Amino acid sequence: MSGDALGQDPAELRRRIDTTKAHPARVYDVLLGGKDHYPVDRNAAAAALAANPRGYLDVRHNRDFLRRAVTALAEEGGIRQFLDIGTGLPTQENVHQIAQRITPDARVVYVDNDPVVLAHARALLTSGPEGRTDYIDADLKEPKRILEQAAETLDFGQPVALVLVAVLHFVEDAEAYPIVRALVDALPSGSRVVVSHLTEDLNAENVRAVQRTYTERGFTFVLRSRAEVERFFTENGLILDEPGVVPAHHWRPDGNAPAPEPADPAFLATLDAIDKVRHLGIGDVTDADINVYVATGVKP
Repeated sequence: MSGDALGQDPAELRRRIDTTKAHPARVYDVLLGGKDHYPVDRNAAAAALAANPRGYLDVRHNRDFLRRAVTALAEEGGIRQFLDIGTGLPTQENVHQIAQRITPDARVVYVDNDPVVLAHARALLTSGPEGRTDYIDADLKEPKRILEQAAETLDFGQPVALVLVAVLHFVEDAEAYPIVRALVDALPSGSRVVVSHLTEDLNAENVRAVQRTYTERGFTFVLRSRAEVERFFTENGLILDEPGVVPAHHWRPDGNAPAPEPADPAFLATLDAIDKVRHLGIGDVTDADINVYVATGVKP
């Protein structure tokens, strides 16, 4: 593992975990129906759902966009290398599982700075025998370090997919655009960039209410317009893939989103809003539910 991240002293790892403050990766885990979080994260997710009861659809459709994007890049684009920054906690369909199902020799490097993600990182390192996965304990704001350590696993002489899913909206403009520029500059021709990003363009009232619940908890939370999301591509010389920057549920939908087993209505009635999420599908989405722009692009 790059930087010997798994070799960190368990006591030091525990010291780094702040259970008094919500963390985006763990709140995201709550809304995906996961279990690797703390009460403070659950409270933050509950506040977000109270502000926007169908807000879980943003999270779930964002995750399903990742599935479709990685599938398309591996199947149609021939991409065999992925650098996933802001990985979050392991879930059912991680990037290496999607990519290696299509291309068994795919290599994937995960990057995150949450010590709870690091504590569960072994689940991200279950590569098939022909491929390889690695994990870097680092912040998106350290692009030089990320690239240096990723080069131990990835061949930057060959195309790489840079995955920046639901991470850039936690970074202010003054840092976000230079960070993406530094990362893209290191990619060879034929590489791809995958972005998803929260916006207030689509359903402003709902997403601003959610934004308030997060900023009250100390999160940086930047909502960007379509033009501002496009800028991550255009100012770096990337060519947007069709259909361009669009709401998450409109990016090449395939009808194959994982769906939970139907739950008995009487049972659902006994659950709170958070526990209901893991039993709800996402097929009933409407344009009024989604506040996430997504896109992929290619470096010529």
